[in-house]
Amino acid sequence: MTSQIYVELDAQSARHPDARALTDTLGHDWTYADLTQASIALAAELKTMGVQPNDRVMIVLENCAAAVAALFACARMGAAFVPVNARQTAPEIDRIVQHATPSAILFTSAISADAAAHAQRFGATPIPGPVAIDAVAKPSSPDPILHDVATLLYTTGTTGAPKGVMLTHANLIFGGNAARVTRGVTQNDTVYGVLPISHVFGLTSIVMASVLSGATIRLEPRFAAAKLYEALNSGVTLLSAVPQMLALLMQYTKEQGHDRLHSQTLRYVSSGAAPLDPDWKRRTEAFFGLLLQNGYGMTETTAGVSVTTHTDSNDDISVGKPFPGVTVKLDHDAPTAQGDVGEILVGGGGVMKGYFRNPSETAKAFTDDGWLRTGDLGRLDAQDNLHIVGRCKELIIHGGFNVYPPEVEAAFNDHPQVIQCAVVGRMIDGDEQIYAFVEAAASDWPDPDDLQRFVAKRLAGYKRPSRIILAEKLPAAPTGKILKTKLADWP
Repeated sequence: MTSQIYVELDAQSARHPDARALTDTLGHDWTYADLTQASIALAAELKTMGVQPNDRVMIVLENCAAAVAALFACARMGAAFVPVNARQTAPEIDRIVQHATPSAILFTSAISADAAAHAQRFGATPIPGPVAIDAVAKPSSPDPILHDVATLLYTTGTTGAPKGVMLTHANLIFGGNAARVTRGVTQNDTVYGVLPISHVFGLTSIVMASVLSGATIRLEPRFAAAKLYEALNSGVTLLSAVPQMLALLMQYTKEQGHDRLHSQTLRYVSSGAAPLDPDWKRRTEAFFGLLLQNGYGMTETTAGVSVTTHTDSNDDISVGKPFPGVTVKLDHDAPTAQGDVGEILVGGGGVMKGYFRNPSETAKAFTDDGWLRTGDLGRLDAQDNLHIVGRCKELIIHGGFNVYPPEVEAAFNDHPQVIQCAVVGRMIDGDEQIYAFVEAAASDWPDPDDLQRFVAKRLAGYKRPSRIILAEKLPAAPTGKILKTKLADWP
């Protein structure tokens, strides 16, 4: 197996140069030869801008052909691809810039008004070549730790500070192949690509799995139930989604006067990034007329840890068995472990190299004998299927996006009328909703609408709370630490 992702693209292009690689809503309809040439041209432009091996190239993006070309262009340069969701606010993006110190920042302005606004703020200009993209060069220097790193995927971490997950070329190839094999992806497939390339699920399970298979990716910058409905009725064969997307699709289909989908091509549906329940699973399978597969993973494992491979309908809501080449065990000695439940530990080819420029957090993420600590609690059933029980960490997964409570709490705590804030997730209709509990003085009571407007300037849309609950006093331990477990019973 090669350790360079662009070599995999070139090999696919050599085998099937005229096969369709991707389409997007800007009208790009690229063959594998087109994608290869676009990445070569963009790599040449990056070199002209001064990008060197072991540099970082940040791209503020929404899904489009240019974003995929940039991934492979960076690989050709030996630079780390740093994708960032264009829907993030200026302060959020600036924090990543400060930490990653990219030598160039790219913007997919043609597909995204948000990216265009960020491009204007940075003074970016269009670059020549077949890829419609804006760019600006930044003073930087190479970092040797990145010599085999393909991408840096930023999370905000449990502290609220940005953490760059270093995934190597081998990680991406391993994760892409795992997704390809378990889904049975072939050159004949058309994969729906609305999961953001700026997140590991979209980058690995959609882009890499498709390229390694020679499949076609139908790229969409943002989710809309009507667009998904149309796509499933016009050639899409494989859908990987989060439960919220499936729920909105089912509601839209009902509004069109149908009780189920009647796609002639769809053959595979999977759900990830949020838990299932048996009733939801049964209703979804009846809607699609297909078995629903369920999986589990995280950024630090290059997406996939485990997945179901159901061949008949059942009420199994586990996340299945580990991917080939992935090992899982439970730490029953973890502080949050109880009975047959333990912290999930992971080993294998998808495990990250570490956190960029953060050796202390990297050390905390691994056991002494090299297992990755997921921070999630799980149990294994009699068939060795993994069941996710809860989280050691406070991560909220809302609409398929990772939301870290400390970051949201920090935005509220900046408001002059807020004493302190606690943010928790609540599962409602198959998706975790963000609840913000705000402590304030009765003599200086804030207006909830004003609080929403205040944090909207500081947080991307998917990080903003679904509900704000005001209180004069939040439950707290003697140390003053807010007891978030008690907030679960609040109205």
